[in-house]
Amino acid sequence: MSSDAHHLAQMANDIGNFFRAQSKREDAVAGIVNHISSFWTRRMRDKLIAEMQKGDVGLDELPLEALHRLAVQPAPVPNHSSGGDAG
Repeated sequence: MSSDAHHLAQMANDIGNFFRAQSKREDAVAGIVNHISSFWTRRMRDKLIAEMQKGDVGLDELPLEALHRLAVQPAPVPNHSSGGDAG
């Protein structure tokens, strides 16, 4: 596993630790899916999913389930420009 994939797995586990406080498992997994879909680039998601499909990348159970869901149904493309107000 590359150091990039290892770093992404650590980030996903950190996100999972945050959402673990949810009272329902489904809410925690959905929160992780939403966070990764909203804040990770497509390249980041694809890289970690590809590594995950090759074997164990050290993901905890909640982020692992979330990434399995994203592998089956990829995140939609954001409907906003990447620009900003400045320019």
